[in-house]
Amino acid sequence: MNHELDFPAGIWEPFARSRPPVRCSPGYLIYLQGTEATCFYFLKSGKVKSFLQSEDGVERVLNVYQAGSLFGEASFFDELPRVSSAAALSPCEIVPIDRELVSQEFARNPELALAMMKYLARTVRLLSGQVDQMAFRPARWRVASYLLALAGRDGAAACTQEDIAAAVSASRVTVSRVLNDFARQGWVELGYRAIVLREPGQLQALCKQ
Repeated sequence: MNHELDFPAGIWEPFARSRPPVRCSPGYLIYLQGTEATCFYFLKSGKVKSFLQSEDGVERVLNVYQAGSLFGEASFFDELPRVSSAAALSPCEIVPIDRELVSQEFARNPELALAMMKYLARTVRLLSGQVDQMAFRPARWRVASYLLALAGRDGAAACTQEDIAAAVSASRVTVSRVLNDFARQGWVELGYRAIVLREPGQLQALCKQ
């Protein structure tokens, strides 16, 4: 889920001021797990997913990033190969942040360096929480949480039931049953490769249980 909710709006904008963004089409692979992390990224617009992929091609979505987010920073700072891949979910603009740019911005604004330390610590805490959620939360909770994270301002979540199943560690049959139940209650509307959240408040209430 989004772990930047209590960071000031636009806190990472300084990283995007001195360099033009790179425009990516949906499906564009930004980086691949196992490769060297020479930079991380500021997401200026659009949506990006981070994911793991097994040797037999099974994909597990770890996070969905919205505009204003950073991603790919953990492997950049620990200087080890990337543990996940990232791809554009929609047309997006990303700004690569290398060591020169990081040094420049941290020198200009030491408070930004402190914010980055907090952000990295929050990432570790969030990943620990995700492990707990996948292990102990019921499927209804996991599906609702994923839809809330993925949906845009229009309430639409561009995904398939297979995508959700891979992201929440549930079977396709289980996800279908949960979504149909949500639809019967009027919480969501099921469409082709998209799910519209009609009553996001109901899903949020479910996730607070």
